[in-house]
Amino acid sequence: LDELARGLAAFATDLGSQMAQVTVVTMSEFGRRVKENASGGTDHGHGNAMLLLGGSVNGGRVYGTWPGLSSSTLFQGLDLAVTTDYRSVLAELAATRLGNPLLENVFPEFSYPGPLGLFRA
Repeated sequence: LDELARGLAAFATDLGSQMAQVTVVTMSEFGRRVKENASGGTDHGHGNAMLLLGGSVNGGRVYGTWPGLSSSTLFQGLDLAVTTDYRSVLAELAATRLGNPLLENVFPEFSYPGPLGLFRA
């Protein structure tokens, strides 16, 4: 994460004032399992984290709820539970930063629950 943080900081520094026109989203297509597998590793899991950087981002905080790590709160008893669908984040980005209100065209069969408050108007 240190390498990622330094890379993102350098990117923002290089862009300077133009960073106000940019939004960077980091995400992965998989998380890591909370519990080790039989060989002591952590396979691809369910829950994950996204990072946002840039213009109009209401930063400096964690959005979402912490589900906990007890067996009863883990997805299928193995993975961190998802509390916010990644499409909610990207839909808010599309609507707020890109000015695209047609979210049903961007994410078919996804019902956008409304903004999370990730971006300033």
